[in-house]
Amino acid sequence: MATSTTLQSYLAGRWQTGGDPTATLINPTTEESLATASSSGLDLAEAVRHARDVGGPALRALTLPERGKIVDAMSQAIHAHREELIELGIANAGNTRSDAKFDIDGATATLSAYAEWAAECPESTFLSDGEGLQLGRSPRFHGQHIWVPRHGVAVHINAFNFPAWGMMEKIGSSLLAGVPVIEKPGTPTALMAERIAHIVVDAGIVPEGGFSFLCGSAGDLLDHLGGQDGVAFTGSSGTGQVLRRHAAFVERSARLNVEADSLNATVLGPDIDSDAEAFDAFIRDHAREITQKTGQKCTATRRVFVPEAMVDEVCEALAAALDAVKVGDPSERDVRMGPLTNARQLEDVQAGIGRLAEHAEIVTGGPDRTTSKGYFLAATLLRARDANDDVFHADEVFGPVASVLPYDGEAKTAAQLVARGGGGLVASVYSDDRRFPIDAALELAPYSGRIYLGSSRIADHGTGPGIVLPAMVHGGPGRAGGGEELGGLRGLQFWMQRTAIQGFKSIVDPGFGQARA
Repeated sequence: MATSTTLQSYLAGRWQTGGDPTATLINPTTEESLATASSSGLDLAEAVRHARDVGGPALRALTLPERGKIVDAMSQAIHAHREELIELGIANAGNTRSDAKFDIDGATATLSAYAEWAAECPESTFLSDGEGLQLGRSPRFHGQHIWVPRHGVAVHINAFNFPAWGMMEKIGSSLLAGVPVIEKPGTPTALMAERIAHIVVDAGIVPEGGFSFLCGSAGDLLDHLGGQDGVAFTGSSGTGQVLRRHAAFVERSARLNVEADSLNATVLGPDIDSDAEAFDAFIRDHAREITQKTGQKCTATRRVFVPEAMVDEVCEALAAALDAVKVGDPSERDVRMGPLTNARQLEDVQAGIGRLAEHAEIVTGGPDRTTSKGYFLAATLLRARDANDDVFHADEVFGPVASVLPYDGEAKTAAQLVARGGGGLVASVYSDDRRFPIDAALELAPYSGRIYLGSSRIADHGTGPGIVLPAMVHGGPGRAGGGEELGGLRGLQFWMQRTAIQGFKSIVDPGFGQARA
């Protein structure tokens, strides 16, 4: 790809190019420049008005099944360009072919799932929420809660690690809710996201104003948002904290959903030994979680809690699995882990390994680059000397890094250690016992958005903890941001207003109860 490529934004119904200064996108394998991106000088107030005033009414006029057809068409259009998009993921994000497919196929599958749910919805522009209620002594006075589209815009601020899936998991629910979207991808890997934007626009899939795309900095975008608008953000907790203080949310009551840092944890049950199928699944799943997307996944496992008697066996088996993963140029078919996304990511991960290594033994890997060119590190496993050391529960090292931490085999102890992380997107428990996973899950649930229970019974059937399924909620408390996305039709609710309708039953029940999904 030529170094002169300039990425564009699609705002107010037309493609636009920002001015200086620009950000440079690179190939993390070769460190060569691929493209530039900028939003400087773009009229974001106009973009918001166009989406709100043109796209909003157009989408709200459609029924949920009609909106679902739009989402389905997007899925098909993206899938038709799958091979081209895979190559962009390899070049700009340092993805292996498998990782790029994981991103793109996750995007299209999520859209397809939302399209299927929409097809099962009533032919209505809104949804009822549960059964109607008799509100007085007489059945004449009746009440019904309904969900209606808000008259604003859905701003999506996405992270760099999933330029396709991250964008589409937000788009599916927003468009189905009847709210126009303004997409802002993570700039370092925006090549794939921008190409997808062109595919969507060129196909004429979304009504005018229903889809906008901002490439580069968010600029003053939030300054133009108000009480009918919402923002879904995925990124660092630091940026999330900055967003929370913005006047759009503090003074004008725009909605904000945050998915931030997450020190995801797994717990190996005391009943599992190295001969169990569940042990093999545990090792296989976590080797994948450490290396997939070069560990740059919000759901990747960072802390591995193991009964004290099993620490040696787990470290040996997991290190062997990691050492078997070939690291190198992701364009080569036999390579299983590529580089980190950019120089800053490399430096941050190296520094993080250094902090952890002051309190742990490095079992395999380490902070040293494995090549002179490109942002490559080996997958790194550490063995904590003391699971109570704050460093393991303090900040997320966003790369191919995990720490094994010993615990006494009690579910409550493990849960207390997991809770030290301040809240996570996913926790997992591997056990063939009938009671331990239940006890552990109930203790972990207040600190986890999702809990995956691995066992020998689902060793060949489960997805592993790192897969985000559109039918289940995605998000987590505390450090993880406190937000919630997906979860089937629950994912629409952030973009809609729940309103109580009260009145004469013959009007309220048939008029508003008929839209029950």
